[in-house]
Amino acid sequence: MNYDVTIGLEVHVQLKTRSKMFCSCSTAFGAEPNTQVCPVCLGYPGALPVMNGEAIRYTVMAGLMLGCKISAYSKFDRKNYFYPDMPKNYQISQYDMPLCLGGSVDIDVGGQAKTIRLTRIHLEEDVGKNMHFARTSGVDFNRAGVPLMEIVSEPDLTSPEEAQAYLVALKQILLYAGVSECNLEQGNLRCDVNCSLRPRGTTPLGTKAEIKNMNTFKGVFHAAHAEIRRQTELLAAGEKIRQETLRYDPDLDITVPMRSKEYAHDYRYFPEPDLLPVVLAPETIQAWADQLPELPRQRRERFVREYGLPEYDAQVLVADKVVADYFEETARQAGNPKAASNWVMTEMLRQLAAQELEIGQAKITPRALGELIRMAESQTINSNTARQVFGILFAEGGEPAQIVKERGWGQVSDSGVLEAAVDQVLAANAKSAADYRAGKKPALQFLVGQVMKVTRGKANPAMVQAMLEQKLV
Repeated sequence: MNYDVTIGLEVHVQLKTRSKMFCSCSTAFGAEPNTQVCPVCLGYPGALPVMNGEAIRYTVMAGLMLGCKISAYSKFDRKNYFYPDMPKNYQISQYDMPLCLGGSVDIDVGGQAKTIRLTRIHLEEDVGKNMHFARTSGVDFNRAGVPLMEIVSEPDLTSPEEAQAYLVALKQILLYAGVSECNLEQGNLRCDVNCSLRPRGTTPLGTKAEIKNMNTFKGVFHAAHAEIRRQTELLAAGEKIRQETLRYDPDLDITVPMRSKEYAHDYRYFPEPDLLPVVLAPETIQAWADQLPELPRQRRERFVREYGLPEYDAQVLVADKVVADYFEETARQAGNPKAASNWVMTEMLRQLAAQELEIGQAKITPRALGELIRMAESQTINSNTARQVFGILFAEGGEPAQIVKERGWGQVSDSGVLEAAVDQVLAANAKSAADYRAGKKPALQFLVGQVMKVTRGKANPAMVQAMLEQKLV
């Protein structure tokens, strides 16, 4: 391709407040249409907005996590436009004086680290949701007025791969900050993609087109590829790119024009007359900064440094803050970080994926898993029994020692008992014994398995193998 790609993203993030931005209506997801509304969020004449302080705090905390400069003085503005999902025919947003300026997100694509700059983060109210049926359309205003944070990137992204990596990294930071659920299925996080091409090696940016309302990261990836393909074909044919708004059709894998953007900048912004400016004292900003957790990247580096974990393990564990918290407490209980990492990354994540659960829904506590790891390492139980106990703990909860005691699953390490079982197996499997003596090494593992079967899985495998090797000389 003879063109350089430029991509900028506008990410809209619903904050996890219990009430809306300017009224006390609930923000809970899934209610019947138009049941969480009032004169304020429906835009009735004379209804006055009251600012949600928690939404301000969440936005500032997100800005601090992303390295933004926090504005001590900011204000809200009216953004005027007419659309069915906008009950007031204007949106209360922020224009020239937002809460957060600058900042950045670090990404890694193909082993190459890159920093994506942010332009700003501003706070606004969400709009309603248009609903289309076979013969009619409707509007659900339950979402209208929900606090919405818009994070605007600089045009630093140069490929769909970078755009997807940016969104993954941004979502992870927001989840760590605890400001949003970031549930894409519920529309907590939506994205507009600005894409342009310019002749390779030139500086001025090309004419951009905007793909609206993407709500999956894979969707952004595929939509960006489709738009790059569309613009490349137009430029190759000698045509000009028009500034317009597009939608992505995933079935056809193409971007489709919705409307021209030539006059889209004329929103007739003016300061919101019914709201005072937002004035933040330095001590308030510092108090919120003191509540922030580690950044995911910092935590990943600490896991490698402090616990001696491989980079891959640390990356998997840190991807989800709740999983990382669970691992750290399990490691503390077990006294062995690597063993804790192995159990969380294998048995725990496997069971969660199989049953489509979050780690908080599993009934096995970090304390119980830590105890189970200690029992396995002290050879109170063998590895097979440990996995069985884990399955019970995952589904039912409880105490590992109690489960082992009730089921008689304690590992047998008594040499006299084990020797009797080994002799019994050798007598019953003379051919396998002869095969091992003839150099067929796999026969030994077969014999170990037979001893485990005789002892109902309770034998100490290491002791059994040592005894067999000694007797088969």
